[in-house]
Amino acid sequence: MTPLATTSATEVLRRCAELDRHSASPTHLERTYLTPEHAAANRATEGWMRQAGLRTWVDAAGNQYGRREGPEPGMPALLLGSHLDTVPDAGSYDGMLGVLMAIAVAERLRATELPFALEVVGFSDEEGARFGKALLGSQAAAGTWDQAWWHLRDRDGVTLREAFVGFGLDPLRVHEAARRPGELVGYVEAHIEQGPLLEAADRSLGYVTAIAGARRFHLTVHGEARHAGGTPYERRKDALVGASEAIVVIERLARASTCIATVGRIEVQPGAVNVIPGRADLSLDLRAATDAERDAMWQRMEAEITALCEARGLRLSTEETHRAFAAPCAPWLQDAVGVGIAAADASYPAGAAPMGLWSRAGHDAMAIAAVTEIGMLFVRCFDGISHHPGEDVREIDVARGLDALERAVLEVARVVRERS
Repeated sequence: MTPLATTSATEVLRRCAELDRHSASPTHLERTYLTPEHAAANRATEGWMRQAGLRTWVDAAGNQYGRREGPEPGMPALLLGSHLDTVPDAGSYDGMLGVLMAIAVAERLRATELPFALEVVGFSDEEGARFGKALLGSQAAAGTWDQAWWHLRDRDGVTLREAFVGFGLDPLRVHEAARRPGELVGYVEAHIEQGPLLEAADRSLGYVTAIAGARRFHLTVHGEARHAGGTPYERRKDALVGASEAIVVIERLARASTCIATVGRIEVQPGAVNVIPGRADLSLDLRAATDAERDAMWQRMEAEITALCEARGLRLSTEETHRAFAAPCAPWLQDAVGVGIAAADASYPAGAAPMGLWSRAGHDAMAIAAVTEIGMLFVRCFDGISHHPGEDVREIDVARGLDALERAVLEVARVVRERS
């Protein structure tokens, strides 16, 4: 049997650092879908899976799997995991920590009989950094692959289809990555919080109640470009001023609600220093714990922005560019993760209930929710920083997370036995 040291928090963090070596850049961490770095990360992860006693394979979409059979071959599996890809200039823990924690827990439980198979997955493209479409790996696993994606191109003009072939995958077989509901007991993902709430409460761990439902829009404010010196204010139709007011409206409405709204990009035309802007294009990312909250907020925002544009003689046009349904975590898996936290996290006072948080960020779990029930464990991260090299975790929090995830698996086993 592999020594116990390989399942420690120290070893998990060492493995995170080792994955950092598989980067497209010598100066920062960047590992995207269907690249040599992706293949190298899969190989390293496969090695650790085998050390944990798992049978390994790469599926038809490039996801790295490991499996330990249950009492009988072919039994449904409890799936643990997260993703191995990164954004450009990434931190070391977003996704990778969850995969490596899952492997460590599988190793800890290798001599424990469970009423199901246990699988670990390292999903291949949660971030969408290469082709602009997130969750490609987990959507393939969920059976929700869209054939239109084959025409997506990266910044070098390489299509997704061409990248598949270059990686050694067959585009005609991507459907073989799809999991069927009967194959899975559920999916549990450990992940850094990517927010500051656990740190603010001085707690190591929390469970996730739901993953945000997101909508993204391209907003265009149409005005009139005219001479900056010769046009008096009462004659101006300044698209940039209208867009600026729209951004203030977006923040005001979101801050007074439970929604999160972000304008991350704005472009102005014609963009000359002495010309009144005739057009302003801006992005909007809108998220909430439920689709109903998110959609109601969009209706309010659109109505107020339309009204302010009309008052200034401007016109608003909108285009929805992305929609992802909110993914509630299954109550019984929330309970299982909560049991694990209660048993493992000494940062909670005696008898205190574990913190339940809705995830403002998207995760592979939201794609896998299409095929099985999901649960998530959040691990505290420094200052809530993520998607940045400053991403950091404490070893004690990882240690508690390992204990909690192990206990959660055992709690899932208890529930499954009671149901059978």
